[in-house]
Amino acid sequence: MAIFQHIILLLCLSLFCATSLVSSHNRHYTTPSVPRLTDLFSHVSVNKSFSNVFGGPNIKILNNGSTATFALDRTSGSGLASWNKYNYGFFSAAIKLPAGLTSGVVVAFYLSNADMYPHSHDEIDIELLGNDKRIDWVLQTNVYANGVSTGREEKFYFWFNPTLQHHYYSILWNSHHIVFLVDNIPVREFPNNGKFSAAYPSKPMSLYVTIWDGSQWATHGGKYPVNYKYAPFVTSLTDVEMVGCMVNPKQPNSSCSSASVSSIDPVEGPDFFKLSNQQMSAMVWARRKLMFYSYCKDTSRFKVLLPECK
Repeated sequence: MAIFQHIILLLCLSLFCATSLVSSHNRHYTTPSVPRLTDLFSHVSVNKSFSNVFGGPNIKILNNGSTATFALDRTSGSGLASWNKYNYGFFSAAIKLPAGLTSGVVVAFYLSNADMYPHSHDEIDIELLGNDKRIDWVLQTNVYANGVSTGREEKFYFWFNPTLQHHYYSILWNSHHIVFLVDNIPVREFPNNGKFSAAYPSKPMSLYVTIWDGSQWATHGGKYPVNYKYAPFVTSLTDVEMVGCMVNPKQPNSSCSSASVSSIDPVEGPDFFKLSNQQMSAMVWARRKLMFYSYCKDTSRFKVLLPECK
């Protein structure tokens, strides 16, 4: 009996160790209360607001156009781009990520104008990275402007399992700041305060949602590539919101203006120019508890800190 109990104990310990290796960042927090920006705006139809960028056979439009799934398999990833281009606005979607071992899989929700400005493009990124060897996903945010290749990455662990249900990922972009939000909690603010005006996105952009194989880029040079034994990797997208200044970038004088500015206008409404005390407190919480990388603290990468880091 003693030998049997010892074997059972060893098996339990082995199972515990394996579990901890697979998922070592399951965190349970009481999240701060914040205003729900995603409740302020109407949802748009995916099939009426987006076009296929690549991997068309891997994209499925469901629920009368309100939902889409897009997949990565051995043949291709897939992606959507908004028909319209925006010069500032609020962009959000509820996304459910693939479950299981997803090392090397990248799901991106981002703004870009690389199609119009291939040598001087702007980009505002929310990148969801399948993590190395574990089932944890990582949130990465980044900002590019005017073709500058210097990335300004910050990385966060989640306080929930992003594969169990849809969660909101949002970008607020106006002339005052860029704010990245997860479930309406601000996790990062990138202010346009003059320290890096040349690195502040200012040209019209489209909204993209993609899934692709980022093995070489996202997993230490391909150390943990996508394992297609677990394919297809399917992401679900719903509750899409795009509210802002729609412009025609081919017309130099194209602009949007409003005779009367609403306080809930993400482009010109004063309520969106500055985070409230409640939002600031929530962002401090997220950055203290969940951020594990910031380019501003990476002295091995930047011998001289970038201006906004000083």
